Amino acid sequence: MSKRSYFCSASGMAAVLALSAYAPAFAQAASESGTHTIDELVVTAQKREQSLQDVPIVVTSVNAKQLQAAGVRDIKDLTIVAPGLTVTSTSSSAVTTARIRGIGTVGDNPGLESSVGVVIDGVYRPRNGVSFSDLGEMERIEILKGPQGTLFGKNTTAGVINIITKRPSFQLGATSEAQVGNYNSFGVSTSVTGPLIDNVLAARVYVAARGADGYYKKAGGNNNNQNFYTGRAQFLYTPTTDIDINVAMDYTHKHESCCGAVQIKNGATAPLVLGLAPGGIANPVDPESFHDYSNRTFLKNTVDQGAQVEANWKLPFLDAKLTSITALRNWRQVGGSDVDWTAADLLYAPSLRDPNPGSTKFHTFSQEVRLAGATDRLNWLVGGFFTKERLDLHVRTVTYGSQYEPFVSGLLGGQLPLFTGRPATGLTFVPGQGQDDLYDQREKGYAFFTNNSFKVTEALELTVGARYTHEKKDLDTFWSNTDKGIGCATALAHAAAIPVAVPASGALIRAGGLLGAGPYALLCASSNNPRFGQIGTNVQHLSENKLTGTVKVSYRFSPEVMTYASYARGYKAGGFNLDRIATTTQTVAGQPTEPVLDTSFAPESVDSYEIGAKNTLLDRSLLLNVTGFYQRFKDFQLNAFNGLVFSVASVPKVISRGVDADFLWFTPVDGLTLTGGATYSETYYPGSTPIFLGANLPHSRLSLAPLWSVSLGAAYEHKIAEGLVGTAAINSKSVTSFNTGSDLDPVKNQPGFTLVNARIGIHSPDSRWALEAWAQNLFDKTYYQVAFAAVAQSGSYDAFLGQPRTYGMTLRFTY
Repeated sequence: MSKRSYFCSASGMAAVLALSAYAPAFAQAASESGTHTIDELVVTAQKREQSLQDVPIVVTSVNAKQLQAAGVRDIKDLTIVAPGLTVTSTSSSAVTTARIRGIGTVGDNPGLESSVGVVIDGVYRPRNGVSFSDLGEMERIEILKGPQGTLFGKNTTAGVINIITKRPSFQLGATSEAQVGNYNSFGVSTSVTGPLIDNVLAARVYVAARGADGYYKKAGGNNNNQNFYTGRAQFLYTPTTDIDINVAMDYTHKHESCCGAVQIKNGATAPLVLGLAPGGIANPVDPESFHDYSNRTFLKNTVDQGAQVEANWKLPFLDAKLTSITALRNWRQVGGSDVDWTAADLLYAPSLRDPNPGSTKFHTFSQEVRLAGATDRLNWLVGGFFTKERLDLHVRTVTYGSQYEPFVSGLLGGQLPLFTGRPATGLTFVPGQGQDDLYDQREKGYAFFTNNSFKVTEALELTVGARYTHEKKDLDTFWSNTDKGIGCATALAHAAAIPVAVPASGALIRAGGLLGAGPYALLCASSNNPRFGQIGTNVQHLSENKLTGTVKVSYRFSPEVMTYASYARGYKAGGFNLDRIATTTQTVAGQPTEPVLDTSFAPESVDSYEIGAKNTLLDRSLLLNVTGFYQRFKDFQLNAFNGLVFSVASVPKVISRGVDADFLWFTPVDGLTLTGGATYSETYYPGSTPIFLGANLPHSRLSLAPLWSVSLGAAYEHKIAEGLVGTAAINSKSVTSFNTGSDLDPVKNQPGFTLVNARIGIHSPDSRWALEAWAQNLFDKTYYQVAFAAVAQSGSYDAFLGQPRTYGMTLRFTY
């Protein structure tokens, strides 16, 4: 961090501490002026209900009203209200990645688990994308920053998104909502809650259906179309005042055509693509047109379903509560996409309309048991956790299209017969043939944990937590090619018969009958390599034991001011790269390069240090929290795509350091509330970092890691006529520039930008009905989510774009 940055950060902390010193005076002045008071903000960041201002953790808590005003329906929408949080999607809505303070895991490779854990009603979801769906009726969402492994377990090295939905109520009530918008979007939802047996059994049922045409334009229609329906039923059983049991079941079915991409730079292959498919790419590039030139369908079906039981028993002894959460979840996606994102029929992954499409399936069982209690000076908690997960992955990402052979021949200067020994009309890469891989990964793990807070004095509190985790993973991999890799095998055999370099073809065939680097990458890349199909089943095993924990010290100077310092060790599980890996330089004539059979990568760990101040000022009308942080990651799991395969490297060291700030203010203006926050984060590779995939990582910031991230929001509510209340809300998110690719190629840079969501409406004084007009991305900002090297098109780049402006109307009733 520069001297200036340190100065600004230190100055900000000093200003807050100085303001804190005068908190009683501010409070008295506010009280005398009769301003609003802030409600008690309750969070469960330490697995027990506490005031937000008593928790020595950086937490952004957003309640149901704020979520509704900001238009938040899923975790991707959360970015507008949470500084330092970035959520991106790529080849599918299920391939979604959350990052906090610039730290996250690229979601395209399911072998990597998440750096930001997503927990819904106490149940951990195995990947960010698995939790990407309509969240239904929410009570609140808590974004916890920094490692949270002590209580939330592995794969929370960057933080946790903790989602709490509404539970059944013994008071009868119902809501319904209808929404329409541009892109032919629609949405309807309804919920009912109430008693089935007074004071003993209550239920809540929520159902919704939503759909929209895609915002990418393409021949014959749009891309990124989406239609889904979802339902959730809960039953709350309270046989006594000391026991409650909540049973929840949910089901979501999503049918989508996703996801489009646009060209952002054309390389030397562009003329060849245009020759095969005139007008088949944007030339010149024009990302703002949202024109997707792909010729193949992106149809996918996704089903997410599960059931869970949470039981709480207030024990008649120890002043303690026993909690058990049991969950069983199944998630699957079937379908495919265009792979080259051009109108030329080069490569594709079979979709629902094709035979034998690829699929991803997760089957997860988890069980958590906690015992928590309190005395006058001690809050204590002990618990255990068990998980069993099965991941089945069927990969058909590289399937030959009808124009792949002439495309390859063109890249080889029209000399494909030189390698195949066949006339130009002979087909070596038969359409519909290609990669066909199966991965079967089983995981079992258990953990024991404790978290205890002891009041040394009325002002000083010490928190100590620890967690022991054991995990075992087993992977069976069966690689195959439906055509036995005949294209590569033929080229290798023919080249081996030529003992000297072929002058006419330059480096196409080297001395000794070896393919040149370019031809080998085209003809015998990992997806075409016949050697993979000769291995049979590749079996791998991985076992880990980790001890993590935290120490926190907090000191309350007054009822308005609390300061704290903390240390935490986090852990992210190791695993296996679920893709083909092999060297790209042939060394033995007539033979392909050998596959890498050990695809494992090391676990990731982080040591985090924080110092902060939490302030409740102006007679509890202003919340102002500031925290400085320093995080050091070891064996950071970097996943990157080079245009052919995904590769995983363990980067020895990554640093993330900076400042988080949040505020909430019920202003003296009646009905006006202001919220916001800022994160300054230098998340970078130190100078000793090795080069990975040709990227010069040392001294560079990580991808999708802006220096500044600022969220601001304002909500206003005022009576405008007898029996009529007007509302308005605006939220913005501003970020500075960042790179969107793991290899940090300058082509993938995204300049800084600001997104704005706005909403205006009217409702009855008792909120029985409400009518709202809204807009997301109000100023229609075009920006990259992720940019990537175009598949098999050297020098060309594509990008997945963020959603353009959407707008519409919502009608809501409460009964």
